[in-house]
Amino acid sequence: MSSTASLRPQIEPIPLAEALVELSLSGPIPGGDRLVSGVSVDSNDLEAGWIFVAVGGETFHGIKFAPAAAERGAVAILTDERGVREAAEFKLEVPVIEVPDPRLAAALVAHRIYASTFADLVLVGVTGTNGKTTTTYLVRGALTPKYQRVALMGTLEVAVSDTPIVSSRTTHEAPVVYRALAVAAQNGYRAAVVEASSHALSLHRIAGLEFDSVLFTNLQHDHLDFYGTMDYYFAAKAQLFERTRARRGVVAVDDQWGQLLAHRAQIPVDTVSALSPTPPDLIGDQHHWAVTSLHNDPERWGISFQLRDPAGQQHDCFCPIPGKVNVQNAALALVAGTQLGVTLDEARAGLAETAPPPGRMELVTTIDRQPRVLVDYAHTPEAMSALLETLRPLVAGELIVVFGTDGDRDASKREELAAIAARGADRLWVTDENPRTEDPQQVRDYLIRGIRSVRPDLDRVLEVKTSRRDAIRRAILAGRPGDLVVITGKGAEPYQEIDGVKHAHLDSAVAWEVTRETNLF
Repeated sequence: MSSTASLRPQIEPIPLAEALVELSLSGPIPGGDRLVSGVSVDSNDLEAGWIFVAVGGETFHGIKFAPAAAERGAVAILTDERGVREAAEFKLEVPVIEVPDPRLAAALVAHRIYASTFADLVLVGVTGTNGKTTTTYLVRGALTPKYQRVALMGTLEVAVSDTPIVSSRTTHEAPVVYRALAVAAQNGYRAAVVEASSHALSLHRIAGLEFDSVLFTNLQHDHLDFYGTMDYYFAAKAQLFERTRARRGVVAVDDQWGQLLAHRAQIPVDTVSALSPTPPDLIGDQHHWAVTSLHNDPERWGISFQLRDPAGQQHDCFCPIPGKVNVQNAALALVAGTQLGVTLDEARAGLAETAPPPGRMELVTTIDRQPRVLVDYAHTPEAMSALLETLRPLVAGELIVVFGTDGDRDASKREELAAIAARGADRLWVTDENPRTEDPQQVRDYLIRGIRSVRPDLDRVLEVKTSRRDAIRRAILAGRPGDLVVITGKGAEPYQEIDGVKHAHLDSAVAWEVTRETNLF
């Protein structure tokens, strides 16, 4: 897979003054007649004729890269008051223009430069704590019968050409998002599905985009290190359902936050219930879809369900990923398809043929005489609970879980996550996920405390201090035919971050290597 540096749409240059018009700056623009053909917040991903936006960070200010940007041919530099002040020492020959919010400025400039190139692209946004990635793939499947080529942007990849790009984050910075959509349109894609994280909304990474349909999966305990409270976290997600951002929406109302969003959304919404009854005083039947029955289909490794439309008609559906939570994701995808002109029959057929995303309920090995191995991204208490509840009826033998949790992240969820794993699994292997700069032992100690609340004697619990690879290997070797080894937390993430260094690591690849090395085939 290539990098975002390959995202180079064909753009007709416009004057700098025109590129900045949405910023509503006062006074004349220095060098306003210079021609502009792009914008970037990364000096390494910048070409001559582009604008460089210097953003302040936690450890340093992006203005330190202004000289490099100027050498690459930047026609102007946008930055905040601090950036303008620090830029003075560089004696730059390109104009340095102050803006109140550089991230927002980057989005608005990107909108001015690129948006006209993808004006006909149907845009779908997906937000929520859990299920965003899986839902984007299911939406792509549901839309494919009508739109044929559907682009994808999210946690795993940026798929806007025949050569997908590995993602470094759920939602890229605004200039990359806009360039990717422009490339998609120029490559003949007719629709695009975009994961919209709460950080993306708070940090203006999708500012200026107007979605044709937006989806909400759920709101659960996560990112409170950034937002502080669930109310602030909800407010960040709810921005996507403002009338300036989207035309219509689909909201899962299985939790209180979905019900609240359905009530407060500024746009028309369809609602979906899949996991719980729907409060009749909140949701109108004329816009409500409900999953009325479901059953796991182990032979097809998926789940069949019935979806009742607002007219009361029942429809047989199949989701190629097991689990009740994925029924909710699938129902959201089907309803979004109907909002965008796909018949329900077409959407059902497309959904049933969707390949599961890597690292989401991904079966790695299925050899009858050995334990099966599955990789999943579950990293929150709610996601872990849903995963183990889904898998338990599919396992004839023991459910063996390999898990850890991130360092330098929300520590308040660690013990709850571990307690849920201890209740749901037969055997536990505690290891490291991404310690980052935190002491790995300290992170594991949180997990052990959570496990002790359920298993005081740590019965059938093994803490592996050597490496995540070793934990995976030992768990697989300990399994027997009929067992299922579940490796959680990282999904398809291709690295492990230890002491600030990212080391190549892919859980599914390690599992394959173990089976080869030990002659399990």
